[in-house]
Amino acid sequence: MSNVQVVKKGIARPVVTVMAPNIARGWERAIVACWEHGALIPTQYDQKGDPNSRDIRLQLIVQRPMSEPRIHRAIPTGIEELEEYRLEVVRGIHNYWINPAEGKWEYTYNERLKAYVVPGIESPLDQMGYIIEALVDAPHTRRAQAVIWQAWQDAGIHDPACLQRLWCRVFKDKLVMDIDIRSNDGFKAGLMNMYAFTDLQREIAEAVSARLGRRIRVGEYVHNANSFHIYGSDYEQFQAFLETLKKRRQFADRTYDTADVQDLIDEARLKIAFAIGWEAITGEKGLKPKTIQVGF
Repeated sequence: MSNVQVVKKGIARPVVTVMAPNIARGWERAIVACWEHGALIPTQYDQKGDPNSRDIRLQLIVQRPMSEPRIHRAIPTGIEELEEYRLEVVRGIHNYWINPAEGKWEYTYNERLKAYVVPGIESPLDQMGYIIEALVDAPHTRRAQAVIWQAWQDAGIHDPACLQRLWCRVFKDKLVMDIDIRSNDGFKAGLMNMYAFTDLQREIAEAVSARLGRRIRVGEYVHNANSFHIYGSDYEQFQAFLETLKKRRQFADRTYDTADVQDLIDEARLKIAFAIGWEAITGEKGLKPKTIQVGF
């Protein structure tokens, strides 16, 4: 198959399938396809005068999600924000910000994955633990999944969960993972989501490997987005991104290997740890702007 396939004829919403060897290349191909083929449609976040967003239904297949390069130089956020988001999803560093009664966050993905609260059930559900146990018991199981949406409350909250579901299975000692996301700001949040979710995939593979006593490698990652979009308010910034593709014609000049920015990642971790410690002292929790929360 070609790297990008687009179906538009006879349907209201363009359906795009992208194949890529790594997440940096996949993100780039996906957002360019969204720009070139996306349907024009308004959003509930538009301000007066904003152009319509560009919107596609995306299936992105990343063949080797942990392979380098994993970071695109044109990502709209910085390395610190990228690492903070990864730690938020994988480690739950901001779970203590959850306090809707005080106007703070209503949930995090990590909380929903590791401590999913169901009315009438005394103990929260550890869905990540369930996925690992299911794969250890039967690596070929089709039941190793976790859900994020809480139907009894998410439809009415201000920032309802974008990520909906994770699904994992082992094929020939490779752990594959599919994610389903209802709404994905492709330009501002897409690569951050992929970066964090694939790191979660790595953690699951390592946990299953340790339990089974044999190596389970990270297999393909499939990013399914019902609405993968570029907001009209971001068009000017996106045009600048397109200019970088023209100026930096070699893909290697548009990306970073993780090792290239490891010093920045290490510095970011120190800053994040300091911020968390300061919040513990001052009690000013969850007041940071939601610039990197859950996928817009």
